[in-house]
Amino acid sequence: MTTPATTTTAPEKSGDWRGVASEDQDELPAKVSVLLRSRSRRLLGDLLRPYRKKIALLVLIIVTSNAAGLSIPFLVSVGIDEGIPPIVSGSGATVLVTVVGVILAAAIIQAFTRQAFLGLMGSIGQNILLELRRRVFDHFQRLSLSFHEGYTSGRVISRLTSDIEAIAELVQSGFDALVKAVLTLVGTAVLLLILDVHLGLVALVPLPLLLLFTKWFQRQSAIVYRRTREAVALVIVHFVESMIGIRAVQAFRREPRNQEIFKQLNDDYRAANARSMYLGATFMTGVRLIGNMTIGAVLLYGGYLALHGEVNIGVLAAFLLYLRQFYEPMQEISQFYNTLQSAGAALEKLSGVLEEEPSVPEPREPASLPQGRARGKVRFDGVEFAYVKEMPILPRLDLTIPAGQSVALVGATGAGKTTLAKLISRFYDPTEGAVLLDGADLRTLDEPTLRQAVVMVTQENFLFSGTVADNIRFGRPDAGDHQIREAAKAIGAHEFIAGLPDGYDTEVGKRGGRMSAGQRQLVAFARAFLADPAVLILDEATSSLDVPSERLVQRALRTILADRTALIIAHRLSTVEIADRVLVMEHGRIVEDGPPDQLIAASGRFAGLHRAWLESLS
Repeated sequence: MTTPATTTTAPEKSGDWRGVASEDQDELPAKVSVLLRSRSRRLLGDLLRPYRKKIALLVLIIVTSNAAGLSIPFLVSVGIDEGIPPIVSGSGATVLVTVVGVILAAAIIQAFTRQAFLGLMGSIGQNILLELRRRVFDHFQRLSLSFHEGYTSGRVISRLTSDIEAIAELVQSGFDALVKAVLTLVGTAVLLLILDVHLGLVALVPLPLLLLFTKWFQRQSAIVYRRTREAVALVIVHFVESMIGIRAVQAFRREPRNQEIFKQLNDDYRAANARSMYLGATFMTGVRLIGNMTIGAVLLYGGYLALHGEVNIGVLAAFLLYLRQFYEPMQEISQFYNTLQSAGAALEKLSGVLEEEPSVPEPREPASLPQGRARGKVRFDGVEFAYVKEMPILPRLDLTIPAGQSVALVGATGAGKTTLAKLISRFYDPTEGAVLLDGADLRTLDEPTLRQAVVMVTQENFLFSGTVADNIRFGRPDAGDHQIREAAKAIGAHEFIAGLPDGYDTEVGKRGGRMSAGQRQLVAFARAFLADPAVLILDEATSSLDVPSERLVQRALRTILADRTALIIAHRLSTVEIADRVLVMEHGRIVEDGPPDQLIAASGRFAGLHRAWLESLS
């Protein structure tokens, strides 16, 4: 048994860039990186498209809010230059009172528009996140088994948690900071030049340096935040796999080694975060330094102009207030870049997953079964298959299984038995040839039709969180309580279920951990019996059971296999004995085919396996 927790010692390469986004995208060629960013923008644009009218309203609201905010320093300059002199001369305070009233009105407008903006932006952001979670979850379920066998559960969880959270921060607060900062920067620059060209030019002299500094920060943060997303993904992967494989971890005393691996991954994540924080601190400190130096230069030059009567004191005061507003958004932009880079890396991964095409696609024009409902005749017509092109599992297979026949597959590990079952279930498609159900190519049947017709029960007998009844009802959600009980009675599970603390309403616990292996298998059989498929596949369904449990399951098998096509994969020949026909496989080929009694009498490979099994019982 492979310990799941040992698999995450190095970053995974999640295939090529066209499907799942690479986790080390800063190491990809520039052309590929551009394509990844384009894909991310396409996803973001698709998510934002339904809210175009609301986004236009948001722009109007934020422009109004910023205009109100930008007007206040100008009004202060008017109040100083036009409102104070009349008071000094004794002619009244009408102008000053008016200016103060207008400032108060501007502040109220700014407050209300700001509240409206945040409320509407929050609503849009939550709807976008809802849609994104739905898309990701739905797409993960539709992706083929080959994808899930190569994409770790930890990365799946990372996509739905930390990556979604990174995007949530962007849509909830990032856009707000960006729009506000851009409007403030542009508006302030224009107003500085309008108030006084000479002072405005002095104030804007450091702007090219600031832009270069910002460009440097943008490039560095892109690299750092991709590494941060990769680091957190590896932490989640290792944690999840360690918890999933906790029995193996404890059985093999793997805890110290797992702790060492986790410590290293955690240190890498800490270092990546520290680097991002250091980068942000450097940028914010640099911006503040440039801003304060600019304010000092403007104050010095403006004071000189004021002494010579070339600029009013109110204008100089407004300049200083505007400069403070001008450089504060640069710090917000640095925070936005942090959020943007983190969300950008997350978007690249999510867009990669969402653009991953199922290797087993749905037919564009689904065909119907000849009789309307599956009867269960299965045929392999010249089927070839390989997980890897250079390593064929099934060189060429021609096989017909009549409807209602129980067929047992035996052979050494790697002979191709489970591959055969996966092809019938259409977890994979053949490389060549076709698998037919009642004469219809499986590739032409839609998903509901196929899943209703073919059901697989594995040795894992996975039970989901919930009650016993919920798990039996899993394959047929509309089944009533009476139908659930009848299915359990039919396969012999009713007695033990009725003896549970809450009967059919008993919580099964995590993955059915409160039940024995035999009980879990009986519940899985009841689930399959209730689904009533035409073709039932049992993949090592009794391999993990003790002898008493196996006898219970054997009785259930005779019920569940009646009047339906069955494919039984088993190493225990006690299970094979109930089959109508046995296929012995070697290297993807059928080397023996016939009823169990005939094959035993023929003294071939199956007869040898049967003798070895009898000897093991004595």
